[in-house]
Amino acid sequence: MPKEARHLVSFIATPQLVVEEMLGLAQVEKDDVVYDLGCGDGRVVIAATKKYGARGVGIDINPERIRESEENARLAGVAGRVSFRNDDLFEAEIAEATVVTLYLVESLNRKLRAKLWRELRSGARVVSHNFDMGDWEPEKQIAIEGRKLYLWRIPFSSFSRP
Repeated sequence: MPKEARHLVSFIATPQLVVEEMLGLAQVEKDDVVYDLGCGDGRVVIAATKKYGARGVGIDINPERIRESEENARLAGVAGRVSFRNDDLFEAEIAEATVVTLYLVESLNRKLRAKLWRELRSGARVVSHNFDMGDWEPEKQIAIEGRKLYLWRIPFSSFSRP
């Protein structure tokens, strides 16, 4: 499989209520930098910027999704506070993120876990829609509209990392 298509998953839009719950679960604030890995149409980072004043970065391997995200950000009036990158989420630089949101399949979440542990600072929050991270127990789990949301926090000690 070509490198560009290696991690391609179908885009399924997250309902806006679920987006709001994800950001609330992560306790997003104005000083946060929210990264959405597999950002689709950009709705998560756009909402984080509009509602909380956070800065947002969306990463997607599909250039069509990036164009759509940029247009949605322009229409929402937040184009100057969000950015979108056409990149492979496993190779993208994410170290500045204080919050990472995911709506990927469980197998990708599990593969991504090592990158999150390696690159994110202690205390960074990770929120996933519908899919967990295997044996990494979430700090909190909630249900909204028949969907599960999971919250993890990057620990302060590297000794307890999965």
